[in-house]
Amino acid sequence: MLSISIVNHGHHDHVIALLEDLARIAGKTPLEIILTNNIPAGAVTTLPDGLAGTVINNPSPVGFGHNHNKALAQAMGDIVCVLNPDIRLPYDPFPNLLAALHDPCVGLVAPAILSAQQQLEDSARRFPTPWSLLQRRLGGNDGRYRYARNDEPFAVDWVAGMFMLMRVETFYIINGFDQRYFLYCEDIDLCARLWRSGQSVILCPNAAAIHDARRDSHRKLKFLRWHVASYARYFATHWLRKIRPA
Repeated sequence: MLSISIVNHGHHDHVIALLEDLARIAGKTPLEIILTNNIPAGAVTTLPDGLAGTVINNPSPVGFGHNHNKALAQAMGDIVCVLNPDIRLPYDPFPNLLAALHDPCVGLVAPAILSAQQQLEDSARRFPTPWSLLQRRLGGNDGRYRYARNDEPFAVDWVAGMFMLMRVETFYIINGFDQRYFLYCEDIDLCARLWRSGQSVILCPNAAAIHDARRDSHRKLKFLRWHVASYARYFATHWLRKIRPA
């Protein structure tokens, strides 16, 4: 069984659309849905017909990693999936993702992420450095991988946390997400710890999902502060230390 954790932070319409996609897929891939309403506004209280699982209503909002750790601690499946509410699944990406995860050396797999216009998004990148962030800000190389839709799966430094699959025992062994991060860089840190544990991170361009991006850190000062603080924590933990084998 595949256990999917979705955190709703006021994304009611996105969540309903995603759940409908998952209900259509559930006949082919056994799914358990763990839906967390992080705030009361826009809460989704029931799962549609065809989906089994649990709805959690937080008494007060907590961060990305905290929500997913709490949800996946009760997962019944042997594979766990972190899925953002603004993901759409016009076709089933899970068979190819699960096939890539059969390799015991693979710790995490993720699909290619497409925009609403079917363009590849930058959902996989090389590990950041202060210099690479400056280059990105100045319009230079931003560390993204170049690949084509339907290329063979390949190893990457890290993938965005909007859509990740892992074996449940792997998630437990690395202690899930580091809850000291809030909203940003949890995914980079998780992938760094996977690589250090001897597990690889694989991007599967032969599986894809649609992303309705929001880019809040570009528009709101509060989100920008969280973004900067998360990068500072990441660099304090990982920068100048060997992460991925050469």
